[in-house]
Amino acid sequence: MPPVVLVAHGSRDPRAAEATRALARAVEAARPGGVVLPSWLDHTEPGPTDVLRELAAAGHRDVVLVPLLLTAAYHRRVDVPAAVAAARETAPDLTVRVTDVLGPVAGAVDDALLGALRRRLAEATPGGYDALVLAAAGTRDPRARGSVGRVAAALGGALHVPVRVSYASAAPPAAGPAVTRLRARGARRVAVAAYFLAPGLFHDAVVAAAREAGAVAVAAPLTDVPDLAELVLRRVTSAG
Repeated sequence: MPPVVLVAHGSRDPRAAEATRALARAVEAARPGGVVLPSWLDHTEPGPTDVLRELAAAGHRDVVLVPLLLTAAYHRRVDVPAAVAAARETAPDLTVRVTDVLGPVAGAVDDALLGALRRRLAEATPGGYDALVLAAAGTRDPRARGSVGRVAAALGGALHVPVRVSYASAAPPAAGPAVTRLRARGARRVAVAAYFLAPGLFHDAVVAAAREAGAVAVAAPLTDVPDLAELVLRRVTSAG
């Protein structure tokens, strides 16, 4: 059973790193006998290159690397391959199988991802809701924004409520205006689903803006919910 390396974006906020460590523990617990190690592209050590080199030095020749990313944008297309290439410069015999991101693949939204979002929403909204905002971090990549839109559509279809997308950066609308538009169209109880893997400044900003605009609740980030651990394991299995 090859070791698994999780690669998160990284944040200056220590809560984000702890969320990644918690997910690594959850995946390892669901994969008896396997090793699951966290790493970060920025702000937190160790980076994926260092983890891969350490695994190679310990005698491993096959590793599965899972990008903890919700869209296949710049970090998946550039940063992750660069980290793998740097590791293989000193460990040419190491095989690194990089999985798909956790967001939609070939347009399909995994049921486990929807399950994670629904679980967090249920925790945050015991009184129910009649409309949703799916709040994401944001990206300038139109294909990545399209994948967020597919998640919103799938979530709305599963819950039978209207859903609008919002972004914390890089693209409009922000969470506040998205909540306001739904309320202007007649929604009485607007909730916000957090399309974030970990807490941090972006999620904090979404919470503040959404509540100011009248949202009844904002869900917590996905962190280590069982559905997310299941999704990571599905990506590991799909890597062969």
